[in-house]
Amino acid sequence: MSTPLERAAEVIRAALADGDLEWDESRDGVFDVVLPGQRKLKTPVRLEVGTHALSVHAFVCRKPDENFEGVYRWLLERNMRMYGVAFALDAVGDIFLDARLPLDVVTPDEVDRLLGSVLTYADESFNTILELGFASSIRKEWEWRLANGESTANLEAFRGWLDVES
Repeated sequence: MSTPLERAAEVIRAALADGDLEWDESRDGVFDVVLPGQRKLKTPVRLEVGTHALSVHAFVCRKPDENFEGVYRWLLERNMRMYGVAFALDAVGDIFLDARLPLDVVTPDEVDRLLGSVLTYADESFNTILELGFASSIRKEWEWRLANGESTANLEAFRGWLDVES
C-alpha cells in the first residue's frame, strides 16, 4: 500500500505528463516546472511533496528597484482576490507565488487548477509589477533605445505611460 506522499507524487507526475509542460523531477517528490506565459514568458515553479503537504513555490519577479511600498501593497491587495496561491517575498524581497495544500486534496484537477492559478496570476501581474517597481529603469531603457534607433518592441506594453511622460 502506498503512502499519501507516494500517491500525491504519482498524481503530480501524471498531471504534468498530461499537461504537455516542460518539467523535471529533480529528486523524488520534487518537481521543477516551467509554465509558458505571454507577458512573463516563463514562470519557474517548484512543486514539493512533503510528509503532510504539497508546497508550491513560483518565482514571479526580482526585488523591485523602487516604490517597494506601492508594489508590496498592490500584491497584498491582489492576494484577497486569488485562488489557491498568494504572493510572498523571500528574504531579499524577490516576489513569489506560494501555496501549501494537504496531500489528501492533491488530485489531477487540483494540480491543473493550481498551476493555472500560478500561470494566470504571474502573467497578469507581471507588467503591473514592472510598472510599479521598475519605472525608472524602463524609462531609461526606452529613451536610450529611441535615441539610438533601437527596437522598442519588447517595451510596447509600457508605451502608454512612457509616451504620456515624454
